[in-house]
Amino acid sequence: MACPHPSGIAVLLKSAHPDWSPAAIKSAIMTTASLVNLRGSAIVDETLTPADLFATGVGHANPARANDISSNDYIPYLCGLGYSDQQVSTIARKSERCMSGIAEGNLNYPTFAVELGSSSQSFTRTATNVGEAASYYTVKIVAPQGMSVVSQN
Repeated sequence: MACPHPSGIAVLLKSAHPDWSPAAIKSAIMTTASLVNLRGSAIVDETLTPADLFATGVGHANPARANDISSNDYIPYLCGLGYSDQQVSTIARKSERCMSGIAEGNLNYPTFAVELGSSSQSFTRTATNVGEAASYYTVKIVAPQGMSVVSQN
C-alpha cells in the first residue's frame, strides 16, 4: 500500500492546488508527515516493534497539513540547478527571474544525501510551523557509523 496512498494524496493536493508542480506536491507530503501514529506512539514495523528509519521513510502522510505548503520555495532551487529564467518560468507557469539559487543539498527537505570523501559539508534546514500555534519540534540527527554530525546554532 506504499504507492496507492501517496498517489491518492498527490491527486488530492493537485486538485486543491492545480499550479503545484510534482516536486512541490512531494515536498508537501514529505515535510508534513509524522513519525508517530494517531495515538502519539512510535510507528511500528511488521514485528510490532518501533520501526527504524528504513521502515518509516518520512513517516505517516498527513494530507490536511500538506495542503498548506507553497510552491514558491522551489524557484530558487530550480535556479540553483542551473535552469535558465525561461525554463524556470515555463515550469512555474509565470514569469520568473533567477536572482539567487539554492544548492541541491540545501533544498529544505527533511532528509538529504551527502557526498562521501569530502572533508566538510554544511546543510541548513528551516522548519515552518503549519500545525497548531503552540507546537514544539524535536530534531533528530542520525549519522551513519564512522561519520559525525555537528549541530551549529
